[in-house]
Amino acid sequence: MNRYRRAAAVAALVLALPLPLAGAALASPAEPVAASAPAAFHAELPRPTGPFAVGEEVLHLTDPDRTDPWVPSAGPRQLTVSMFYPARRGTGEAAPYMTLGEAQNFVATRIPPGTGVQPQDVVGIKTYAYTGAKAAGGKYPLVVLSPGFENPRATLTGLAADLASRGYVVALVGHTYEDSGETLADGSTAGCALCDSGAPDSLPDSRAKDVSFVLDRLTGQHPAWRLAHLIDRDRIGMAGHSIGGASTLNAMAADQRILAGVNMDGTFFPPVPADTLDGRAFLLLGKQSNHSAGGADTSWGQAWAGWDGYKPWLAVAGTVHSSFTDVPILATAAGLPLPPGTTTSPERGMQLTREYVGAFFDRTLKGIHQPLLDGPLAANPEVSFQHP
Repeated sequence: MNRYRRAAAVAALVLALPLPLAGAALASPAEPVAASAPAAFHAELPRPTGPFAVGEEVLHLTDPDRTDPWVPSAGPRQLTVSMFYPARRGTGEAAPYMTLGEAQNFVATRIPPGTGVQPQDVVGIKTYAYTGAKAAGGKYPLVVLSPGFENPRATLTGLAADLASRGYVVALVGHTYEDSGETLADGSTAGCALCDSGAPDSLPDSRAKDVSFVLDRLTGQHPAWRLAHLIDRDRIGMAGHSIGGASTLNAMAADQRILAGVNMDGTFFPPVPADTLDGRAFLLLGKQSNHSAGGADTSWGQAWAGWDGYKPWLAVAGTVHSSFTDVPILATAAGLPLPPGTTTSPERGMQLTREYVGAFFDRTLKGIHQPLLDGPLAANPEVSFQHP
């Protein structure tokens, strides 16, 4: 059985249990956990922490030179990308968390029955991002975000909005046919073509191609986005969760435009391309139970040893695989129990993720010294700096 399919089968109760990471091997199926549904589902992501308001627009991109790798009959590869950007306060209207089609698929495939959560409830999750918001002046570094396998791009909205509030343009990529659903340009919502069989070993390289194509369309001579003038083309980073984090390394190996990368709790696929960063910076940020130096995921130590550049490695105690995403916040709002081993609250997990990912990009893309990354802090006892 494909390693991703095996892990996904165990983690079917997706909001209550950790999502699968690349190469994970789980021994036996978990027992179902009953939901205690609230009277009404109301979820709200934490407010962004930066000085800017957050604008959001959705792009639909088609690569005429590449046939979709997972559903060739669909024709050219289509991608849906949420663009988050620094905006002026008091402009625009509240952005939906997902389209109705995406939410319908998400509820049907990723939320266990009995919660009472309806698709329209998911659409209405408060994100603190605004459609039609007027852009703030200036140019900003670009960060590409790539979600975990089977998770729609929306589940990294909390991080995307916070980065935009701190002065970044963020391209949050939906990798079509790799998650519960992404709404395409024609209004149809493409479901997951890979979820039954699991992610193939070629998926990180495929995601690298997705990302390079998005960069081409955002920074080329005739950009696809009306606000592309906000992007500083010389300052580009990438971060991802789970297989999105693993794919960040492949994307950097293939595209020298990406100057800094972040892997949030994703196992690297073998063979690990450890010597392809050419001194560029890379942050490893993962749960302590699996991603401490010498821990169960040996791919992190193998990769880290082969890098010459700035390479902080942080392990966060009391977190699980999904703690670096919006998922635990949605689970709590739906009345679902958090996975065993979770002692760090969903809000705290998001706070730490935002702080350390933001500080890393502030240092590497903006050249701003970040004491947060100098070593352990009493204010953040959950975070330990690894020194293999």
